[in-house]
Amino acid sequence: MYLHIQKLINEIAVDEPDPAAANALQEGLGGQFGEMRTMMQYLFQSMNFRGDPSSQPYKDLLQGVGTEEISHVELIGTTIARLLDGAPGYSGKKSDPVDKPGAKGATPLSIAKDTGNIHHFLVGAQGALPVDAVGNPWSGSYVYNSGNLVLDLLYNLMLESTGRLQKCRIYEMTDNKAARSTIAYLIVRDQAHENAFAKALESLGVNWGKVLPIPKTNAEAFPEVKKLTDQGLQSIQYTFDAENASQAAKLYRGASPSNDGTELSTAQMPAGGVPITIAPERREEFAPGLDVELLSLIQATAEIEIASADSPTS
Repeated sequence: MYLHIQKLINEIAVDEPDPAAANALQEGLGGQFGEMRTMMQYLFQSMNFRGDPSSQPYKDLLQGVGTEEISHVELIGTTIARLLDGAPGYSGKKSDPVDKPGAKGATPLSIAKDTGNIHHFLVGAQGALPVDAVGNPWSGSYVYNSGNLVLDLLYNLMLESTGRLQKCRIYEMTDNKAARSTIAYLIVRDQAHENAFAKALESLGVNWGKVLPIPKTNAEAFPEVKKLTDQGLQSIQYTFDAENASQAAKLYRGASPSNDGTELSTAQMPAGGVPITIAPERREEFAPGLDVELLSLIQATAEIEIASADSPTS
């Protein structure tokens, strides 16, 4: 079972809307090496896991990393939506022609034609989509689950390394603070996951460093990344185990495979988090398109029903 907390795993910095940056981030969400792929791959590997009781730490590690990837999908998707939330404000009258009600008379959705992915506005109502940066739909065929633990761990290490490499490239594509705050966090957590799968392989006697070197990106030169690595975020792995029964700590310990002088450790959940807020209505997208009077009536009726249900029966 999975529990949800009404918080984002990392804070999204505030900056101007940037549809082009949003579209670049789509590769990190729905691309072949994006967060949707890592989430599904590790969870399927965990669900399909076979072995005797001594192999439990490997299943727990896959489960913990896969669960964290759910929060990464939430973080990057929310970031994309905020970067897209930038059409001119709706300030017209209901009697205005369709091309009039933008701020200062601007056509409300004209920004959709100029940069980024027009489907963000045409299909997604200024929100993230399950696609890559050129609009290809995410595919379940990306998921690798061979059933062989060594092969799966090698593939996972390659997946995290490639994902981090791509995110470093996306970082170099934009100076938008909102985009970079999320990209930097994911770069560091990808490194933590590289460490996780590298350690698991080492415990199985696999000298992964000779067959699959992790790409050198010098990501620590990015100030947002350095701030996080200075906190040791690349060397801790979360279990997300509500009963604190995970055995992943048997694998995720000792000197970091990143050779950065840190020691690996585990924790049940990340500390802190940032409250999730609901984005404002976008009238030019007819989103959410709620009738205010009807919504008020429904909410009032629901409150009466809740109060009635909570009252003691006679």
